[in-house]
Amino acid sequence: MSPPVCGCAEQVRKLTQQASVMRREIKNLRQQMDGAVRAHKKQMSSLQSMLTDCKHEDRLQSLIKSPCEINQLLEQGRIQTVPIGYISSCFAVKNGTPRQPTICSSSRASLKIEPSVFNNPEHSLVGLEQYSHIWIVFLFHKNGQMSYKAKVKPPRLNGKRVGVYSTRSPHRPNALGLTLAKLERITGDTLHLSGIDIIAGTPVLDIKPYIPDYDSPKTRRDDTNSEYRQTSPFTDSQMPQVMDLDEEPNISGTSSEPSSELRVCPAGPSDFSQSERSGSSDVTDVLAEVKNYVKQQQLFTESPEDKWTDSPECTSLSTNRLSSCSLKFGCEDYSTIAAWVRAPPVCNLDVRFTASAEKELKEFVPCDHTDSTRPKFQFLKGPEEAVAAIKGILSADPRSVYRRTHCQDRLFFFTLDTADITCWFGDGFAEVVRVKPMQS
Repeated sequence: MSPPVCGCAEQVRKLTQQASVMRREIKNLRQQMDGAVRAHKKQMSSLQSMLTDCKHEDRLQSLIKSPCEINQLLEQGRIQTVPIGYISSCFAVKNGTPRQPTICSSSRASLKIEPSVFNNPEHSLVGLEQYSHIWIVFLFHKNGQMSYKAKVKPPRLNGKRVGVYSTRSPHRPNALGLTLAKLERITGDTLHLSGIDIIAGTPVLDIKPYIPDYDSPKTRRDDTNSEYRQTSPFTDSQMPQVMDLDEEPNISGTSSEPSSELRVCPAGPSDFSQSERSGSSDVTDVLAEVKNYVKQQQLFTESPEDKWTDSPECTSLSTNRLSSCSLKFGCEDYSTIAAWVRAPPVCNLDVRFTASAEKELKEFVPCDHTDSTRPKFQFLKGPEEAVAAIKGILSADPRSVYRRTHCQDRLFFFTLDTADITCWFGDGFAEVVRVKPMQS
């Protein structure tokens, strides 16, 4: 009688055959899947090229529209904007970017005019070097959503709601922004800017020169003043200096020596614009305006001889005099703003650095430095400008209202040029604890 044959070996052999068959099937499935993926990519690329062609055709059709249709679109305000360039800025992300340009005057950026806008982009900048500041119209491209509300909560109001049009909130029906930047220089088709509050990659729609004579209400004067200057028989050089600021103004209406002579004339717009461009201090401006106001008061001071004479000269001279209602001084001569802009419920913060943060910041060098072993800035000129920029950003408290109220014990991170800044906020101060090179 033969011994029973064990079936385990037979089972192992069958399972091995089945496993090899399954491997072959899996391999075939993988090959089929790879082929399907390649075919899908090819179809998608063809569809994309077709869509691109359709867009070009639609654009060409829109370009060959009749003048009547183009005028109708313009009158309706339905225009298609094209960015003239994109900002390269020392601020890479929204977090930590100043909300207004004057907060961080040492911030730097550049704007290169796109060659697709002009055949010779540098030609469009000819003459712009004569201006010190420019307006930049841009798009808030990092809003994350197109939703907006009629009332918003500005961070400086610490949660109080006001109308969106009384603020500079980026969340608006048309996400357009306007900022004033200092024009440092122009090289070819590139503008080099400072005092910027725009992040890198921002699409710029337009730039315009800043002209204080037109853009600043403080420099505007009543037109009758200039007319009076033209009809006055005296020039500035011929006019006697009647009173200095150190003397007491004669407000009684009489003088010790009666005279019908025209003493002074009010300053015109050019005088004030020139004084502003000269960079005089606020105190000097105020004193100059007070002096001008006192002179204007003297203009309407009648002497006894003027009052009773009927000579033709005095009659013609009096017709050229201005009425006191045409004079402008104080509130009527200046623009007005909301009180919370200059006196917000959120106070400015003191900014300080830890010893280690100061040491880390001093390791940074300008971009043109020869030492390749140390971290380099791309826009800032050195640690001194970085310190000024950090103090400007943190003193204005860049945190949102939510972070200010619910995340007081958390660290705050932001990027400045090529440096990652870590800080924390205390009661009335902000302290920088770490400055590290930005990880590429």
